[in-house]
Amino acid sequence: MTDAVSGISLPIPKGWYGQEVPVGAQMTSDDSYKCPGDTASTCTKGGAYSAPALALGTKGATAEEVAKADIAANAEESYGGKSYGGITSHDVLAAKSVTVAGQKGYLVRWKAVTSKGADGIVESLAFPSPANPKQMVVVRFGVDADQKESVLDEITEGIKVSTGGGNGQVV
Repeated sequence: MTDAVSGISLPIPKGWYGQEVPVGAQMTSDDSYKCPGDTASTCTKGGAYSAPALALGTKGATAEEVAKADIAANAEESYGGKSYGGITSHDVLAAKSVTVAGQKGYLVRWKAVTSKGADGIVESLAFPSPANPKQMVVVRFGVDADQKESVLDEITEGIKVSTGGGNGQVV
């Protein structure tokens, strides 16, 4: 799946589907269920999307600063609010440097403890866009804690420089 804005392509894990969106790319697992905190809404077992840090309003000059600045907003978006009755606490599972699509990046991974239903594993991954090194890319992940955490690593390791259309700079 291509994110032409960021100049990357992301692998879609088995049992997930994805699409390019105006400011990036998004994917979600096929497995869905009624949200435990708001049964009128539908939740999925996992999802991820990429977007420029600027589009998300995430501040920072380095990949590490951006990832650390983004993780709380990601956790709130993925597992906060009515869907899971809010986040009661979190544990830091990882905070480390990684290489993504040939770029020096950084990831922060939390376990978000919710008040209702599934706890979540959330990750914010940040790295300079291969198409425009001045643009920081953020990939936000969220998966239910009963899912394989390795899917986050599988997607991260599979992110490549896009060879698709567009120059990664035209919006």
